[in-house]
Amino acid sequence: MINPISIALTGMSSASKKADVAASNIANASVVGSTDPNSPNQAYSAKVTSDQNLTSGGVGSGVRTVVLDRIPSFVPSFQPDSPFADSQGLVNAPNVNADEEIVNLKVAENAYKANAEVIRTSKEMQSSLLDALNH
Repeated sequence: MINPISIALTGMSSASKKADVAASNIANASVVGSTDPNSPNQAYSAKVTSDQNLTSGGVGSGVRTVVLDRIPSFVPSFQPDSPFADSQGLVNAPNVNADEEIVNLKVAENAYKANAEVIRTSKEMQSSLLDALNH
């Protein structure tokens, strides 16, 4: 039997993880680093999320979200005054698009709210069923 509450909880967990990743990308968008891959001074590595369906006996039972490095994680940026700049004035900057991350935050918020509503509705339906069976 499919349990809508447990499925909705996986959706809420997924939405939370997506919001965390988007917020982290926004917060670290200015953390630049050296273009030298062997340098200890690396830029923030931008992240993305990927959803995976969870199945149990062939029946869908939720979603799991994994966090991956964005490819490419860095983009070259001209910042000649940076202590990490190479001889051409380039640094690695996180591959973060603030507009995209804000949209990701809003999508995660709406998904969280929708899954919370599924839980509320499921509890109401269970309560109504129990009332009907008791009368």
